[in-house]
Amino acid sequence: MFINLTKMRFTIFILFLLAIDIYSFQAVRHLAQNWSLMTRNIVYGFFWALTAFSLFYLFAHFWGLADGWSKNMETYTRTFVFIIYISKFLILPLLLIDDLRRLTLWVGQRVNGGPAEFDISRSRFLSKMGIFFGAIPFFSLSYGIIRNPYRYQLFKESVGIKGLSPNLVGLKIVQISDIHSGSFTFKDPVKNAIELINAQKPDLVFFTGDLVNDHSDEMTDFMDIFDKIDAKYGVYSVLGNHDYGDYHRWENAEAKDANLEKLKGIHKKLGWNLLMNEHRMLDINNEKVAVIGVENYSALPQFPKMGRLADAHSGSDGANVKLLLSHDPSHWDLQIVPEFKDINLTFSGHTHGFQFGIEIPGWIKWSPAQFMYKQWAGLYQQGEQFLYVNRGLGFLGYPGRVGILPEVTVIELQSA
Repeated sequence: MFINLTKMRFTIFILFLLAIDIYSFQAVRHLAQNWSLMTRNIVYGFFWALTAFSLFYLFAHFWGLADGWSKNMETYTRTFVFIIYISKFLILPLLLIDDLRRLTLWVGQRVNGGPAEFDISRSRFLSKMGIFFGAIPFFSLSYGIIRNPYRYQLFKESVGIKGLSPNLVGLKIVQISDIHSGSFTFKDPVKNAIELINAQKPDLVFFTGDLVNDHSDEMTDFMDIFDKIDAKYGVYSVLGNHDYGDYHRWENAEAKDANLEKLKGIHKKLGWNLLMNEHRMLDINNEKVAVIGVENYSALPQFPKMGRLADAHSGSDGANVKLLLSHDPSHWDLQIVPEFKDINLTFSGHTHGFQFGIEIPGWIKWSPAQFMYKQWAGLYQQGEQFLYVNRGLGFLGYPGRVGILPEVTVIELQSA
């Protein structure tokens, strides 16, 4: 019974996709009707070849034929199928508008007793517009996979801290976040990020969570890369929501706990100081700097609230500057700003900038991430407190980026 129900659902899903294919093909036919026979056949063949490729992938998965595929083959094939159908899906609204237009004209002409006549040029125009809108995600998302997943960008900010000691002016902090090592499709390009980090000659390096997607083993092939990060006063890290393994179905609670303990050990092997609701008081140029780190704490209900900022903050009195690592930026408005006024600068990540958006410095900064997070990328200020949200070093789900590139952040402290 279960197998038959699964087959039925799969069949319905395939029929739904075929309906999208057939309907969106009408736009191609409208557009190509005056083209030469050879050109039309090439375009039609390409359209249906994409459909055949997509169905092959879906059937291969359903029948277990894709079980032996490599990680990269699976990742890129799955993503390409997604791109194909999101592109076709965006064609549909324009076709629907045209069909409703023609239906309205037909009904009106029948009621008035006149002949059914349609303006074919309008149908061709709407078809062109539909294909144009469909082409945007097809080419932009494809470009984002080919060009951008390892195209690391350096973002620099100076942050003015009130009362900062002259001995700490110019303190250089490099932040990275959201490595998601389980998503990497290639190893060598990741080395470029480490070279970029070390080239800044940082005093401190902060990593603000999501080292893996689910499994601690995802870091195995990348240990010899990330252990090369060098900072004068050390590397400090915290956990993100993915690090707890909550998105994987484990055999039992013990297996999940063992995975987390192994991940904590990986931070230690990397030479990183993992802060679990605690702080470190550093002596830098004869001044005390409190580096505070909390576990994941989010204002959104779907993410865990593991952080205990009161515990981490306790004992940090006397520090000239207090720096907080907290993975989720929603923590800032929820607890940090209202309750911990002496935390000067918070470092977060988590949003990835949605891996999609438009950013032209000084002109526009937009991403779907802003509909979920008030602070989603870059530097923010409330009163005398600052928050920096890193756009992430890696990627998750979609193996690329469009507009919002992977980031290495450099922040220098200045006196306000």
